[in-house]
Amino acid sequence: MRAHSPEEICKLFQDAMAEGDIDSVLSLYDREAVYVNKTGEVTKGGHGLREALAPLAAMKARFDFTIKAVVEAGDIALMHTQWTVSSPQPMKVYAIEVARRQPDGTWCWLIGDPYTVARELGSSASTPSGSQP
Repeated sequence: MRAHSPEEICKLFQDAMAEGDIDSVLSLYDREAVYVNKTGEVTKGGHGLREALAPLAAMKARFDFTIKAVVEAGDIALMHTQWTVSSPQPMKVYAIEVARRQPDGTWCWLIGDPYTVARELGSSASTPSGSQP
């Protein structure tokens, strides 16, 4: 799976998660990717990403997204994305992501932090159905 724009990464992520295809999900991340989990712990590299995202892929989580903004500077893009998960556990998060253009011209996420806003607001920002993610 290859994204030809930063925005396309979101659609490919949505599709791969719905299919439960963790390898395709991971292919959307840069080899130097960093992921920040709900508690603020930083995970680096493929093994850490697999550990963090595999449970959602195994449940074939249903994601919807609204891209709020993409700001590009050369081969880097800052993304602000509202994600809604409808199953297995409903939640809504506002993610801040950084994408990087790869040598072949495609894009991958380099940094993903889907919980920044929730952490800053005391976690009340991620409770669409009254439950915490």
